[in-house]
Formats: sequence, C-alpha cells, structure tokens
Amino acid sequence: MKRACLVVVAVALSACATRVAPSKPSPMQFDRADLDPSASACTDFYQYTNGGWLARNPIPPQYTAWGHASVLLEENRRILREVLEAAANKPAAQRSPNEQKIGDFYSSCMNEQAVNDAGIAPLQEELDRINAISSVRDLQNEFASLQTAGVEVPFSLHSNQDAKNSTEVIAEISQDGLGLPNRDYYFKTDERSKAIRDEYMKHVAKMLELAGDAPPRTASEAQSIMQLETALAAASMTPVELRDPNATYNRMPLAQLGTVAPNMDWPSYFTQEGIPSVSSVNVAQPKFVAEAGRLMSALPLEDWKSYLHWHLITSTAGALSSPFDQENFRFRAGYLRGQKQQLPRWQRCVTAANAQIGEALGQAWVTRKFGPEAKQRASDLVENLMAALHDDLSTLRWMSPATRQQATGKLNTFVRKIGYPDQWRDYSALTVTSGPWVSNVRSANAFERRRDLAKIGKPVDRAEWGMTPPTFNAYYNPALNEIVFPAGILQWPMFDVAQDDAFNYGAIGSVIGHEMTHGFDDEGSQYDAQGNLRNWWTEEDRKKFDQRAECIVKQFDAFEIEPGIHHNGKLVAGEAIADFGGIVIAWDAWQRSLKGKPKPPVVDGFTPEQRFFLGFARARAANSTPEWLRLRIATDPHPANQFRVNGPLSNMPQFSSAFGCKANDPMVRPPDQRCDIW
Repeated sequence: MKRACLVVVAVALSACATRVAPSKPSPMQFDRADLDPSASACTDFYQYTNGGWLARNPIPPQYTAWGHASVLLEENRRILREVLEAAANKPAAQRSPNEQKIGDFYSSCMNEQAVNDAGIAPLQEELDRINAISSVRDLQNEFASLQTAGVEVPFSLHSNQDAKNSTEVIAEISQDGLGLPNRDYYFKTDERSKAIRDEYMKHVAKMLELAGDAPPRTASEAQSIMQLETALAAASMTPVELRDPNATYNRMPLAQLGTVAPNMDWPSYFTQEGIPSVSSVNVAQPKFVAEAGRLMSALPLEDWKSYLHWHLITSTAGALSSPFDQENFRFRAGYLRGQKQQLPRWQRCVTAANAQIGEALGQAWVTRKFGPEAKQRASDLVENLMAALHDDLSTLRWMSPATRQQATGKLNTFVRKIGYPDQWRDYSALTVTSGPWVSNVRSANAFERRRDLAKIGKPVDRAEWGMTPPTFNAYYNPALNEIVFPAGILQWPMFDVAQDDAFNYGAIGSVIGHEMTHGFDDEGSQYDAQGNLRNWWTEEDRKKFDQRAECIVKQFDAFEIEPGIHHNGKLVAGEAIADFGGIVIAWDAWQRSLKGKPKPPVVDGFTPEQRFFLGFARARAANSTPEWLRLRIATDPHPANQFRVNGPLSNMPQFSSAFGCKANDPMVRPPDQRCDIW
C-alpha cells in the first residue's frame, strides 16, 4: 500500500531517560529564548526561529537527532510505558486478552537476562532448515519459511490494492533482500561509500562469527553475501524510479510470472504461504524478480545459505543476546547514523510493542491522551483546511475547468481519519508468551503476515489504519483517497487546544494541508477520486503542473546539505510539493477562520501573521548528526528540516510581508524564480 507520510522531524520515537523536557508554554506564548538574535528572519528563517533552541539542545548521545517534537515523543513514550508496565504487573486472572499480550510482550523484552541466556537458540530450528537446503526447491521453500516470520528475502510478498482497480486486493511481489539502506549504496564510488561497503562486510563477518562460524570462513561468507546482494541491487529500481506508480504496476497472470522467474514453482510457493487461489499478481519490479529467480540456480547453494543465515540474524539482531544487539547497534545506528549510545532498554521495548502490536497498546493510550475536545478541535481544523483547498482548486488560474471538476471531485471524496480507529484490530489469533523475546517478535511478524495475506481476494477494508494511534506522523493514502492523523501528532507542540489559532494553523494546520496536498502532488495526482491509477488531467494541464513541479525540483537540487552533497530534487519532489501546498492552504484556512472576528492581538511582540510562520518553523526544529543527515539525503523522500522551512516560505509573498523582507533578501525569491502551484 503506497502512502505519503509527513515525518516532520528526523527523531527517534523516544526520548532520553535522563533528559528533562522543557515546560509547556502558557497559551499564546512564544519563548523568545528559542530565537537566534544574530540571525535575520529574511536571511534564514529556520535559524532565526530555532537557533537559540538548537544551540541549547545538542543531540543526546542516545539519538541521531533531537528536535522540538522530541518533547511530544517523550511524553507519548512515558504513557505507553505506564500502560505496558501496568499490563505486565497485573495478576494474570485479571488481565484482558490484549493486556496479556502487551504485558507479556513487554516483559519478555525487558527480561534481558533471559534474552542473553537464550542466545541464538530460539533461531536454531530455522538455521537448521537453512543448513539442510540441498536443492533449488529447498531454497524456494526456505524463502517462504523466512518470509512468514518477517524476513523478506530475496523479495517481498504482500497484499495491495490493485492500482487500476482499487476495489480489488491482489498479491504483490516487490524488490527486497538488501542489507545496506538501498541499492545505490552498492555502486557509489566516493570514498565514504567504499568505506561503508568495507565496514558492512566486516559487520556481516562479525555477526556470523557470533552465530558460531569460524573467522576464516566468515570473511569468505561476507564476500559471497556482498556479491549476491550486489547482483540483486543491480536489478533493483532506484529510489527515484520507485516513485513512478506506473512503472511499478505490472499485473500479470500466474502463468506469466512463471516465465519471468521459471526457477520458482509459484503455485507451490503461494500454497505454502497460505494463499493457494492466487491467479494473478502485481510484479512491482519484473527485472528484479527475474534476476532473483536466475540467481537461484546460477549461484552455489552454499552462497544462498550464507545469505539466508545473514538475513535471519540481522533481521532479529535487536531481539537477540547482547553481543548480537551491540554489534547490530554499532554498525546500523553508530556507523551509519552517528548514534553514540544505545537507548535505555525500556524505550526500545516500548518502541517494539508499539510497532508490532500497536493497536492493542494504543487503545489504553488514547483514553489518557486524546479526549473528545481535542478530537473535535482537530476535526474543525481539518474541515476548514478542506474548504480552503477547495477554494484554491476552484480558482487556480492555470487549471482548466475540465481538470478542476475532477480535482474538486477528488477532494470532496477525501476520507478523514482523526485520532484513532473506530474499530480496533483483532489480535485474538496472535500468540504471545513469557518465553524468549525473539520468539514473540517472530510470532508477531507471522501474525501480521497472515493478516496481510488474508486480505487477498477480499473486499477492501476502508476502515483500516496504517499507523498506530500514538504515532507521531500522518499520511495520505492515494489508493483509499484518505488523510489520516493519528492522535500522537495532534498534541503540543504541534497542536494545543489552549494555543491561539495563528500558532495552531501554522504548526498542525500546515501538517493537515501537507497530507491533503499529497492527493495532488506529482505522484498522488496520478490517482483519481476512487483511488485508481488513471490520468484525469487534460494533456495541457498536466504539462502545466509538471512545469510547476519542476520548479520545485530545481530549487531543491540547489540546496546544499554540506559541501558536495545536495538534495535530489526528484526524490523529494512529492514531499516538497506537499510542504509548499500545506503552508499555503493552512494560511488560506487561517484567513478564512478570521472572518467576522476581531483582529488577533500582538503577543510577545509578534503579530498574528508572524506567529503563524513561527509556529510552522518551530515545529520543525531539530539537530541531526552528519551521518544521519547523509543517510536521509540518500534514502528519504523528505527534505532536510531547514529546507522544509526555508524552501516553501521563500516562495510566499505573505511571509516576506509579515516580516518586512526586502526584494533582495535571501528569503525572498524574485518573481521569475518563484515556484507557484497552489
């Protein structure tokens, strides 16, 4: 399922246990200490708004980033911990089925001694199956066995709505199975990339050594694993190519799939996965599936065994004993992201519980954190932004009436989901015990796998949520034409019922507008009101839109993260378009909300117009390690926070007017260089 998410700041979903969160400001207050008095709003608004805060809040060693939203994340995490500990400590006879599951899952994670005592033993049965592979057929069977427990090698099988018939859920196969962040890491020739590949092979060898292989053998295994993964990477789509929904739509009959990868007995494979009636499948990347199938017989089985050993171990390393966990942290978090220390165990356990059984956990969290008043205020904001976007689409000078009718019709059918699901997920089929934590992780993976594949051939569940209620994020799903705002993001400092409208519209209003705009960005605009991949634009209007989108691509191509490293404008185009649209629509919606009311007062020396933009920029404040920022630029379709602020605002005359900027100021683009879509 394709979703366009917000990811406002690059922070871990937890907070430092020893760090004190700043106090919540009184209504309508903006802390001037957060400002950088040496910076000019018209030169670098991100630095002007956040420089003081960024200087006072260096990244704690347990994190790769630390931002304003970390305060919210810490509070969410604290309450989730209370819920989990209460469930874990409640007498067994008094626990509900969900309390038993979340309590035992958390307890098994927190029992570090039991995790260490178990070592790699909980994986031994799977390791033995890998060792016993003696034929291509055995290899196929092991693919299915590993995928069932969440190890997606060498490809991924899942359900998805048919992109061109959104009422139908079909099977989909897509590229997967790489150990480095994406395919580009295998081919870049700069010194840093070469060093990452060398370090990766050392890491692979070390993890295999911890699993019991002798060092001379582990170096050879690491080399063969790198060669296999490089072959898969060469057949993989690039991050930019993956953003083209037409390129990833290749529905075919099962018989045709057999010609793409004849080494796989596909009917047998689907039967083993519990979906024997599959008659057609979307092959998102046929070239990749063909290469994976070719390699099944082209490479020695011993190479495949090493590869499968490695991916089983690395996919579960965080749930294994300390030597595995620490080496996994050293490479994944330390070397690649710049994180200096592990998070406290309770924070990692809370994260795992929310990720794997989040709706069972989220029910109790919602009762404590998201009352009816907050839900109603958020709903009102959403409706006002919907009206503002409708007005905007109705008056865009470059859009013809024919396309305008389709666009407004699509907007009018947006499904709005706010806070939490109306119907909670049923976890009765999930087994959680007090045994080894890695066993519970694999059990949760298998439950989710069965739940996902069971959708194939059944009516689309339009009530399902793709994020848990405590999640600090939001998303637009083009296949369901829905905007979704979990309760986790509908809180201070993003949203507060006590704050004035100017601040709320700038902060959470721009988030809401961002997700709505995703329905009309370079990717979302290719889906119609029913969620089908279909061109509903006139040819001329599509050309006009593409020209305006290219303006944003070029602006972000020019943004330099550090010397020699620039944004990839085509990779971040969708999120950048949505950021721009989000702040424009939020401004218009706020202006609508002021009609018939007295003009808001100046507060703390800031006009309401200035507070609107301060709210927008303040919510995105975050320090990041250089390593994490480099990884994000290479893999993440979201721009760096500084440019998520300065980029859109430099195109807005309303911003320059609010702060009295002059025509030649860096935050003011000349009219002929200004991007103008919404």
